[in-house]
Amino acid sequence: MRAKIISTLVITLATICLLSGCVKKTEHTADGKVKQSKELTMYCALPETEIPSYLEAFKEETGITVNFVRLSAGEILSKIQVEKNNPQASIWYGGNCDSFIAATNSDLLEAYRSPELVNIPETYQDPIGSWSPVYVGALAFAVDKDWFSSKGLEYPHSWQDLLKPEFKGQISMAHPGSSGTAYTILATMVQMLGEEEAMTYMAELNTNIRQYTKSGSAPPKNVGLGEAAIGLAFSHDCLKPAVQGYPVEVSFADDGTGYEIGAIAIIKNGPEDEVENAKKFIDWALSKKGQDIYSTNKSFRLPVNSNAVVPQGAINISDLPVIEYDFLWAGENRKRLIEKFTEVIAAKENLK
Repeated sequence: MRAKIISTLVITLATICLLSGCVKKTEHTADGKVKQSKELTMYCALPETEIPSYLEAFKEETGITVNFVRLSAGEILSKIQVEKNNPQASIWYGGNCDSFIAATNSDLLEAYRSPELVNIPETYQDPIGSWSPVYVGALAFAVDKDWFSSKGLEYPHSWQDLLKPEFKGQISMAHPGSSGTAYTILATMVQMLGEEEAMTYMAELNTNIRQYTKSGSAPPKNVGLGEAAIGLAFSHDCLKPAVQGYPVEVSFADDGTGYEIGAIAIIKNGPEDEVENAKKFIDWALSKKGQDIYSTNKSFRLPVNSNAVVPQGAINISDLPVIEYDFLWAGENRKRLIEKFTEVIAAKENLK
């Protein structure tokens, strides 16, 4: 019997205050300047089990305690939209940059250009500096090798393969409304096929979907637990169950695939006494020291800092048939495409 994948969520007292709407009082120095806190409040879209490895290393280096709320990228975007007039967090960490572009267009982010950007290729950077890149990763298929072996079937190697009748009820995917990963899938199909054909494809794929999860990292876990034969996610999330001993392997779409630029940004008008701490965290997250953690915490994220260590076993997007994914277009059309997807799939939503 397969053991359950256990995830933990660290929620500190400050995080509970975030959830309940508590407002932290800002202190000032004798000369009237805002006294900088030794804490930082964060909304984070990375997996719960992965987040502590970064926050603990940052605290060890700076002495700053980071209190976080873990949400999917789409949920974070919705939350900071609701909190626009009274932001409860200082920083947003993780998730595809197209969600950050949508946030930029709604004037929710504060521009900041870290000195560490000199070590990161310009192709990954936001020209106006509203967000900064922290990792990259391509879309992939996590497959249950035991299930495929027992059925005598080949792994899917294209997006069209996912429509095969033998996969009915066997595919796990997140919902684009809550997950940045799933929105990348949707935007990839629109960019590859055109909008109408893509929606037709998503409707056909819906027949084979077992469930739409909230989190983009959940489908590979479902595959590891034997709850689905195929999970659609980014390659770094697909690789994790495999190294944990689950019978999971990774396949890619030979007909082209999308990818993400994982991002980080300062939330506009967040707590005044955490602004400098937010900048310090971004500097650290973009640095070699911060990105080298990808090679030790088994996250399999591909660093964007050219001096950082590439995790052993990680799959470089330069070795894959990635499309020329238009992040700006994806960010600008996010709301409309999600609404259209929801209309098409409304008959069979299974959010959990």
